[in-house]
Amino acid sequence: MALKVLVGCKRVIDYAVKIRVRPDKLGVVTDGVKHSMNPFDEIAVEEAVRMKEKKIAKEVVVVSCGPAQSQETIRTALAMGADRGVHIEIPADQMTVLQPIHVSKILAKLAEKEAADVVMLGKLAIDDDSNQTAQMTASLLDWPQGVFASKVEQKDSGLEVVREVDGGLETIKINLPAVLSADLRLNEPRYATLPNIMKAKKKKIEKIKPEDLGVDVAPRIEVVSVEDPPVREAGQSVGDVDELLGKLKDKGFSS
Repeated sequence: MALKVLVGCKRVIDYAVKIRVRPDKLGVVTDGVKHSMNPFDEIAVEEAVRMKEKKIAKEVVVVSCGPAQSQETIRTALAMGADRGVHIEIPADQMTVLQPIHVSKILAKLAEKEAADVVMLGKLAIDDDSNQTAQMTASLLDWPQGVFASKVEQKDSGLEVVREVDGGLETIKINLPAVLSADLRLNEPRYATLPNIMKAKKKKIEKIKPEDLGVDVAPRIEVVSVEDPPVREAGQSVGDVDELLGKLKDKGFSS
């Protein structure tokens, strides 16, 4: 069984960057800010490449929605071992209103177009923390889903997925085709080597517009306001337990 795997890769502000809210409070500052591949999507790419190395997958196709710079994210995935890329062209000024439902519809249409056996995504993107795309993609395709995956193995004609849940771990068996989402402990992504980075420059990236897939990306929700989190108050030192209890009582935490 050799599968075709479609992997979603989102370009996000790098996790090490300090986020700043725009003056109009309708988003965050993205101009002149370092971007990179969403860390959970990086784990998804790594797992897809490992499936290919184990001969479970025959081809790994990566897709990213966004402006021209999204091709850098695709090239990173290609350098990790993916075979080719698909760039869904979304203007930079429309990225703030591109929502998980839009991406899910795009991925579902692409999965059908590519005759994919597995759609693999990160469990969430670190910029919007929505955790919706994999689930909605599975719903649109009417495919089984294995989300929050910390282990994926081939079993008979399907997959066995170990899921991270609140109470511990849950093991499920799902038929193919299926949608998977990668959790943090699924694997540790590799670093792309210089030779593979050079090879990635020659790999094919297809450009597609959402309307080419019949997907309407008009916003379904309106961002009313984006606010900085409240500033954390400084701590206080106390001399003894009695003083601590007194301060807690003054703050209304103790009766």
